[in-house]
Amino acid sequence: MARVCQLTGKKTSVWNSVSHSVRRTKRHFYPNLFWRNITDPQTGMVIRMRLSAKAIKTLKKKGIL
Repeated sequence: MARVCQLTGKKTSVWNSVSHSVRRTKRHFYPNLFWRNITDPQTGMVIRMRLSAKAIKTLKKKGIL
């Protein structure tokens, strides 16, 4: 499964790691993802989603989690 937040769409980004001699090699920056169970307020169904820490923080602020 891909490392993608199902709410915000954050995904792995690829940048260069630059050494002291300015030699560049590829490196990956992974999003900070967690599995969370979210209850749909209308139907009461529990949905299991893979969310980033930022998305979880926003949902807690809005009162959804």
